[in-house]
Amino acid sequence: MKLLVTGGAGFIGSNFILYWLKKYPQDKIVNLDKLTYAGNLENLRSIEKNPNYEFVQGDICNPQLVNSLTEKTDVIVHFAAESHVDRSIMDPAPFIKTNIEGTYVLLEAALINKVKRFHHVSTDEVFGALELGSSEKFNDLTPYNPHSPYSASKASSDHLVRAYFDTYKLPMTISNCSNNFGPYQFPEKLIPLAITNLIEGKKVPVYGDGLYVRDWLYVEDHCRAIDLVLQKGKIGETYLIGGLTEDIANIDIIKNILKIMGKDETQIEFVKDRPGHDRRYAIDWSKINKELGWKPEHSFDEYLKITVDWYISNRKWWERIKKTV
Repeated sequence: MKLLVTGGAGFIGSNFILYWLKKYPQDKIVNLDKLTYAGNLENLRSIEKNPNYEFVQGDICNPQLVNSLTEKTDVIVHFAAESHVDRSIMDPAPFIKTNIEGTYVLLEAALINKVKRFHHVSTDEVFGALELGSSEKFNDLTPYNPHSPYSASKASSDHLVRAYFDTYKLPMTISNCSNNFGPYQFPEKLIPLAITNLIEGKKVPVYGDGLYVRDWLYVEDHCRAIDLVLQKGKIGETYLIGGLTEDIANIDIIKNILKIMGKDETQIEFVKDRPGHDRRYAIDWSKINKELGWKPEHSFDEYLKITVDWYISNRKWWERIKKTV
């Protein structure tokens, strides 16, 4: 089987490629990535000489390039996206172009070249926010209510993918995931920023009161879930992928990291909140569990310790990145 993976030099995309080639060494993967600030080929150094892996630097908004790469492709796994909320608030334009127009270009190419499956990787942020203290969770029938330019652009791309299924019968699936964490995550995100700042002897910035709640998904669990959706998922369906955290606040995440790293709470620095900051996300992943048998392999605490150890052991990887941002 031949896969076209978009955004494969990014955090989740690179973890997916490493996972897939380890599990399915006979398959071929073409990695199309523009190599914006968050793309890093160091993530894929271990497979760069694998004859079944090819990297192509390019833009998903380029129809000629995308069409040429899709001609003999069986499956498209679409990770490529501008994904940082703060950056979308400062400058929405790249998010509109990449996340909406880029998805459209890929859908057209998939349709023309009769791709067997188009899998679109999306986010729980398209559903908006939930009330703190409530028991409500997002599911695949939750109405869309995005609050940032980033989440609005991802919601738009989700709607495009569904429209191509309903209108043109393009064989597609969508997964909406919660906040990912793990190896190779760009150190502007909460967990790697906290870990790397502490290693450097710096304070950890926490927005507002720190009581924002997120559901946390270890990146390899996410890769396994996408694998199951591709192998056993029903065409036209949406699957929500979440972790094992139960309403854990950002401040508690930071306190856990401090404990693992032997630091005290004087390292916390509360900073001005960002505009439109969603209060709580929570995912109901019972559908993918019941229909495909997926569940996270380990607890959040176990995965957090593994993640801290990875950043401690791979200092050269993230130091190089932090010097450029």
